Amino acid sequence: MEIISDTEPKRLCGRRWFINENLVWPEVERAECLARGAALKWASGVFCRPEHLERLSQYKKRESQRTASIHTRLKFMKWPRWGLEQLREARAELKEVSHALKKAGLESNRNAEGVKSLERLREVSVNHRQLLAAVSNLPRLYSVRSMVLETERLVESRRLLEAHARLMDLERWQDDILWQLHGANGMAGSALSKEDQELVAKYFSGVGQLVDALGKELWAVVSSALALARQNPTPFVSAVRIVEREEALDQAFLEERGGSRGNTRPLPPGRPRCWRACFFQVLEEAVSARFRSVSYLHTRGPGLAGHLSALQHGIMADLATVRHLLEHCVPPHYRLTGAYLRASHRCLHAHLAQVSSWDLESGEIFAVLNWVLRIYNSPDMMGHPELVAEMEKVELGPLISTEGLEQLQNKYVQSVRKSVSEWMHKALQVELQDWQRDQEPDTDHEGFYQTSLPTIIAQMLEENARVALMIGESLRDQTIQMGLYEMENLLNRFREALVEFGKEHRRNSSNNKNQYYLHYLLASISNCIILKKSTESLQQQQSSRSAGQLSRTPPNPLAALDRAVRRACRLVMDHLLLDLQPFLPGLLTRPWLVQGDPTPKLCCVLERHLELYGRVRPPCRQRLQEEAQWLMVVEYVRALMQKRLVCRSAEERRQLAQQMVQDDQQFREILHGLEGEGSVPEVNPLALLPVLADFIRLKDPSMLTLEVSGLAAKYPDISEEHVSVLLDIRGDVSRDIRGSVLDLLEQSAPPLPAGYRPIFTDILVPPSTMAFCLPTAKCA
Repeated sequence: MEIISDTEPKRLCGRRWFINENLVWPEVERAECLARGAALKWASGVFCRPEHLERLSQYKKRESQRTASIHTRLKFMKWPRWGLEQLREARAELKEVSHALKKAGLESNRNAEGVKSLERLREVSVNHRQLLAAVSNLPRLYSVRSMVLETERLVESRRLLEAHARLMDLERWQDDILWQLHGANGMAGSALSKEDQELVAKYFSGVGQLVDALGKELWAVVSSALALARQNPTPFVSAVRIVEREEALDQAFLEERGGSRGNTRPLPPGRPRCWRACFFQVLEEAVSARFRSVSYLHTRGPGLAGHLSALQHGIMADLATVRHLLEHCVPPHYRLTGAYLRASHRCLHAHLAQVSSWDLESGEIFAVLNWVLRIYNSPDMMGHPELVAEMEKVELGPLISTEGLEQLQNKYVQSVRKSVSEWMHKALQVELQDWQRDQEPDTDHEGFYQTSLPTIIAQMLEENARVALMIGESLRDQTIQMGLYEMENLLNRFREALVEFGKEHRRNSSNNKNQYYLHYLLASISNCIILKKSTESLQQQQSSRSAGQLSRTPPNPLAALDRAVRRACRLVMDHLLLDLQPFLPGLLTRPWLVQGDPTPKLCCVLERHLELYGRVRPPCRQRLQEEAQWLMVVEYVRALMQKRLVCRSAEERRQLAQQMVQDDQQFREILHGLEGEGSVPEVNPLALLPVLADFIRLKDPSMLTLEVSGLAAKYPDISEEHVSVLLDIRGDVSRDIRGSVLDLLEQSAPPLPAGYRPIFTDILVPPSTMAFCLPTAKCA
């Protein structure tokens, strides 16, 4: 308590006293004493015990913050007093200003009477200036008429520079008079009265007509600049000089009118003329007229290519004239070559848009596309070495937009498709007529049968692809795909024609109307092989980038080719079966067993057919040989299944087996070259005949179970009916052995392996001719 009683209240109140040390009031001293008492009272209550002194630092920090806050508020209390002092000073100054204004008002009222006396003098001055302007301009006004007439004669004689000089004088006079009248009105910036404007327009009425006449002559010179440049470029140079004078005058008037002076002159009538812009506009119209001058006659059909060629030569000749002659007659900033390039490009763009809207044929569309995409940018035209630098400065868009090019290409593809479809239809009609000829088909250098159909189709599609490639890969790919679609359609119609050809031959088989039926079937197969090679070649030409983008459902001519080949091969086999049919009933009969007939005749028919199959291109030649071999064996086994010959003894079984082996040898002699020429089938049908012969030759019937299991392992498609017939042909199988053999076959029945071609499935067993059957368990 002793520590706080004296020093702390003095320290707390000392700052407040220091703030007001410049202004000591009795109330302040009293307040300080009260504050000291209050502080002592508060300290004695807070620090009544020694242990309370531990919180002295906290209370000290809190009181310091409170004192700082009070000092801040006291500081802000100074600003209102300063503001009041400023307001007092401003009020004193306003009083002085108001007093001065009152004095000025009184002085102005005393001078107003003196100004009124000067109004008359001002009117006299204005009249004097008007009379002076009229007197000074009278000689000019009297000579305006004669100068207008003289200028008209100069314009008519195309003395353009002299005419323009006189016209400039007339316009300067007119401008001066208008300005003088404008200033005579008394105040700058006020408009002329209507009467003054009509008066000046009446005196200078011929000037506007002179401007029109001079402009007409100028633009006539500019429009014929290309012709004048080769003869006498002087008029063109004069026209350019006049255009530059007018451009300079326009610029001067605009700068003067846009100045900061208060007495700015108004623009003269007809200004600005912008003759430089008109110069380039007339130049573009002249270029357009040059385009129209190129003959539009015979532009349809073959004439369109000639028309485009004439445009090319005309543009390049004009460009040469502009670059070598006219470019030297104009200021460098004109860049006349670039301006002519832009004008030509715009005219070409409009002209080609018009041409593209016509109903064009494929040749015409090709001429347009070739000209736009190849010739226009080639070294023979805009890609010329002397024009490359200029072309880089001039930003030209495409001659035809991307959408327009796509439409043209689509129209081209559709037109070519129509033509290709018609040609394919005609070629197929010619092919059908060739099938009715009474002579063999033509052969190629390798001896294979062929007709003109694949050559026509292949050459047509290859030529279309080659022509389209001259335009671009995209058009080539579209044309190839279109050709593949049409080839697929052709092959579908071709297959239908083969079917009708076979039906017609079967109807007329009795009268031998078409003795070269088989030859033309074989020629058709060779044709399909040639078309397959052409198709694969076309597919390889397509770029992989666009192959999947042209259509969501791409054509599949190879599948159509495969279907046509299969149909033709089926017809060939049908014809072979038709030729074999007269001799098949005598096969596996008792006369056959004794004499061996008709196997040699069957071999002759088979050999003749196989010889003709050699006129077919591989691999279909091997396919036909294999199918003929398969057919021969199937028909042979089918004849065996007819049970025309049932053995009565072991000797007959031996003779039957021996004769079957001999027949197999004869078939093998005919087909001896098959294995060396092509792929060997997984199941050789000729191997079946010795197996069946061994089955019939087997002496011990008890071994038949083992024999049948081996037969079923080699030919898993053999059925119980087939085995039953074989057992009947043997003639020595008991009922018990038959039952065990059939039960074994029924239980074993292996599934057909992958890639196995069934042979017994094609051989139907005739139904039993028994009139009566005991109701045994087996039958049930």
